[in-house]
Amino acid sequence: MTDAPVRIELCKADEVAVGEALKIEKDDLMLAVFNVDGEFYVTDDACTHGPGSLSEGYIEGDVVECNFHNGAFNIRTGEVVLPPCMIPVRTYRTVVQDGTVFIELS
Repeated sequence: MTDAPVRIELCKADEVAVGEALKIEKDDLMLAVFNVDGEFYVTDDACTHGPGSLSEGYIEGDVVECNFHNGAFNIRTGEVVLPPCMIPVRTYRTVVQDGTVFIELS
């Protein structure tokens, strides 16, 4: 028998407009909640390359460009799209229920 994932409430879905991001500090996590065409995705907020904040970056479609060195990540997968970033950003399983955005940690 496996343990059920831990669900952490982050924000209301209507707090994050389409094409926008919201920084959330929850427990020991600093997260970015993205709304990509009505679908919600959550990554670590910190860029893996430097002190940039991804929630404050430039978003185009499902790519976020860091506001520090202009490296870019795929919001859906966390994969690096553009250097100087080399390490993917962590993504989280995201669930929207009753208008609230959650992540699930296993």
